[in-house]
Amino acid sequence: MSEIKYKRVLLKISGEALAGDQHRGLDFNVIGGVCDVIKKCVEAGVQVGVVVGGGNFWRGLKDGGDRMERVRADQMGMLATVINCLAVADCLEQRDVPVRVQTAVEMNKIAEPYIRGKALRHLEKGRVVIFGCGTGNPYFSTDTGAVLRAAEIDADVILLAKNIDGVYSADPLKDPTAVKYDEITYDEVLAKHLMVMDTTATSLSMDNHIPIVLFALKDPENIYRVIMGEKIGTIVKEEL
Repeated sequence: MSEIKYKRVLLKISGEALAGDQHRGLDFNVIGGVCDVIKKCVEAGVQVGVVVGGGNFWRGLKDGGDRMERVRADQMGMLATVINCLAVADCLEQRDVPVRVQTAVEMNKIAEPYIRGKALRHLEKGRVVIFGCGTGNPYFSTDTGAVLRAAEIDADVILLAKNIDGVYSADPLKDPTAVKYDEITYDEVLAKHLMVMDTTATSLSMDNHIPIVLFALKDPENIYRVIMGEKIGTIVKEEL
């Protein structure tokens, strides 16, 4: 068996990825495939934290636009992430994977409040911890929430599972000449305004020396392959 490269990971899944081809709502075939692989990782001894976006239901700034007050629109986005957290948690429990949902905004009838010490104990006991509500604050994306949680739990890497298979020099859907990077530095991502994460999330990851691997969720096995050290997608790190 190959040696595990990353022992504790923070997996960030975009809400849009969980919607599959329907682009809105939940595709349980997609979620089930992701949960099968998370189970495989846990059984291999990997400690897994998960942050799920909410874009398959609501994106605060995009959907609210100038029609809503920004703070309230972002709060709706936080609630959207909780719907996804509960769906992923349920799918994991159906596969006999122990899981806890923790939310940055307290809602004790639904989930535990986020407490770092509890999250660490859950991870050490082999439980998957799903973090909801982003940072719990408006004006911050769930990408920033993922980096924050990764730093707090001392994750070895941030796994960005998206609808694209890596970091490109331009949008590959709009520019056929776009070039995919196998490796790139944080500085290059920021200087070239590449769409890995927003600048706040990228800067926070750089400041805390956490590498990011961005890859396509279309094949959920990519999660396991990255953890085992296969070169898939694009790795963002301090130096090449």
